[in-house]
Amino acid sequence: MTKGSELGTIVKSDIVDRVYERIGFTRQEAASAVDVVLDEIKAVLSKGENVRIVGFASFNLRDKKARNARNPRTGEPIIIKPRRVLTFKPSKHLLDSTNSNDYEATHSG
Repeated sequence: MTKGSELGTIVKSDIVDRVYERIGFTRQEAASAVDVVLDEIKAVLSKGENVRIVGFASFNLRDKKARNARNPRTGEPIIIKPRRVLTFKPSKHLLDSTNSNDYEATHSG
């Protein structure tokens, strides 16, 4: 396990290790599979399309308009430029599994 997983956060290499252990790919094949999935999600989002993974989550792009605001330190008025933001919306299944006490029992290696 990496240092990140000890703190309750897994990193990409932890996901690669889990794919390696569960699927039986070589580590290199597991790393490639994880990279392909992440690269495809990034590619679709960069084209301006949303991503929906049933049972997991949706990644949605939203355009925000320019707006007036104030610098909290100086109080000076500023204009926030228009921008695109990415939102993550977990599925009901994901939310239910994160609130379930039996998740580890049903998904342990």
